[in-house]
Amino acid sequence: MNDIASIAGFILAGGQSSRMGVDKELLEIAGAPMIVRTARLVEAAVGTPAVVVGTPEKYQRLALRALADDWPGCGPLGGIATALRASGADWNLIVACDLPYLTREWLEYLLQRARDSEAEAVVPMNLTPENKRGAEPLCAVYHKGCEPTLRRALERGVRKVTDGLAELRVEVIEPMEWKGFDSDGHLFKNVNTPADYEQAKRNLAGRAGR
Repeated sequence: MNDIASIAGFILAGGQSSRMGVDKELLEIAGAPMIVRTARLVEAAVGTPAVVVGTPEKYQRLALRALADDWPGCGPLGGIATALRASGADWNLIVACDLPYLTREWLEYLLQRARDSEAEAVVPMNLTPENKRGAEPLCAVYHKGCEPTLRRALERGVRKVTDGLAELRVEVIEPMEWKGFDSDGHLFKNVNTPADYEQAKRNLAGRAGR
């Protein structure tokens, strides 16, 4: 399914982990650091080595490819722009490092939707606890061509990812579509706190990332 020349995979790892108290991407789930688990999952979906956007020295011992953020301190939007600037691929799967419930089947579906799309980004929509629709831009696919738009937004002071998305042509994937890959609705649940981490360990014990 994958065309190596047209798809790349990136993992954003620039957060402060303030609520966790430690580097959450290095915490183990199902026998592997969370960021390694995510990298292997992304690589299985895209067919090429994943690249971490973060502090390269931190990931050397894990044998992960990494590049420094062009926009340190500017949040995930800066990480997305960095990935797109560095990429040589048309389409780019970009995910956060703290999404342990992702599956290979879901990522492959997301990539296929992007390859069939005329949009600049393909982004899932979710339902927030307040029962409002919200984008999930940290598990999405971005076309290389939208990098200049995001860079200009950052230069103007835009920091919120959804504000950056507002300037792109976006194709959305509704909950009724992605819940076919995760009927429990956990697909985009991230790990922010020790309680989240303990829950993820229990839920994913003994399961390999697919």
